[in-house]
Amino acid sequence: MPSLPLRIAILECDTPLENTRAKYGGYGGVFTALLKAGADALNYPGLSSSSGLDLSTWDVVTAQSYPPSLDDIDAILLTGSKHNSFDNDPWILKLVDFVKRVLDQRRVRIIGVCFGHQILGRALGAKVARSEEGWEISVTGMDLTKKGQELFGRTSLALHQMHRDIVYDYPEGVEPLASTAKCLIQAMYIPKRYISVQGHPEFTEEIMREIVKSRHSTGLFTDEMEKDAIERVDRYQDGVVVSQAFLKFLLDE
Repeated sequence: MPSLPLRIAILECDTPLENTRAKYGGYGGVFTALLKAGADALNYPGLSSSSGLDLSTWDVVTAQSYPPSLDDIDAILLTGSKHNSFDNDPWILKLVDFVKRVLDQRRVRIIGVCFGHQILGRALGAKVARSEEGWEISVTGMDLTKKGQELFGRTSLALHQMHRDIVYDYPEGVEPLASTAKCLIQAMYIPKRYISVQGHPEFTEEIMREIVKSRHSTGLFTDEMEKDAIERVDRYQDGVVVSQAFLKFLLDE
């Protein structure tokens, strides 16, 4: 049995909008809520929302702060972001280099979500760029591969989506897990190394509504895009299922 607590460093790659920030403090708080919900649902000895998790949060954008030693953590979790994963801002290049350093060793594992999924892909040498299919928004169903069905314990999966950038090709050795019509690489996985998803398991209906309304108000989303997103925003989504898969991935010996 792996030793608890699971020491997870949450690398915050963005700051949430006002209402989400007021409720959770930051994306570290959003992911803390997700991981605790997954721990309660998993029924693993010693692991719950109140025990077995040692979560720390690091601002890699403004403060550019990172765990001082990999010896002190068991995993890093790369959050989503409004920024472009293919840009060369100093903080993004520093993040990619840090991920490469984690990939160069074998003990500390990596979880990537949306922007974090793309940063992982970039660090592995995959092409990351704008999608020719445009935005993918709100609750969206995914097709799962056989391995995806095994890992998530479902025949299909639904998650909130909020992206127009994608990973274009699978890095060598990666097991495909999921796809949608607009994004063929919805997840990446190598046992005991890393797992990532393009969707947002951490998003709630409330968080998605705030982002959609904000991006519509600035003109980034058209009226049609907003209408389509809001029509699907309250549908069932498997965020806690994915959280459980993340934790099982970390517990896998």
